[in-house]
Amino acid sequence: MLAPREIDEYLLPTERRVIRVRQHWAVMGKHILQTLLFLLVMVVAQQYLPASAIVDNLTFYLALVAVIRFTVITMLWWIERIVITDKRVMLAQGIIVHNVGMMPLGKVTDLTFRRTLIGRTLGYGTLVVESAGQIQALNRIDFMPRPEEIYEALSELVFGEKGKTRATGMLSKPRWRR
Repeated sequence: MLAPREIDEYLLPTERRVIRVRQHWAVMGKHILQTLLFLLVMVVAQQYLPASAIVDNLTFYLALVAVIRFTVITMLWWIERIVITDKRVMLAQGIIVHNVGMMPLGKVTDLTFRRTLIGRTLGYGTLVVESAGQIQALNRIDFMPRPEEIYEALSELVFGEKGKTRATGMLSKPRWRR
């Protein structure tokens, strides 16, 4: 079976999922721009190069490869999930080769989130999770949607009183729509 497993299948029976998101759609901006510029170059090449079957075929197949590449990148973005439970942070990605990276919350020593001006405008940021000892697989997550809410929920899970977190369902509704 080529379809990746659902991320919830990796959770332990004793774990409680707190947050489940994918990267913000802005992560696709660079790929959209690259694909559009490449397709524009193919159209311009088609118009200004001498008409021949070789030029027609070459520009068509190069444009087709660009569209297929963009489709695969979009599928990878859509499938990738960031999950935070009451015990760990997980990142699942991949279509054919499925990778699941995780960091136990017990190893987290510091949390930081950063937002650029564009990130504040569009609603994303970078979450930096520092841990004791060696660098973990999930030390930096870029294009995290609604980073303040995720930061608060994660801070409460990591540094709050055990068994008394309110973080469950924190991201079910955005705060600004209540």
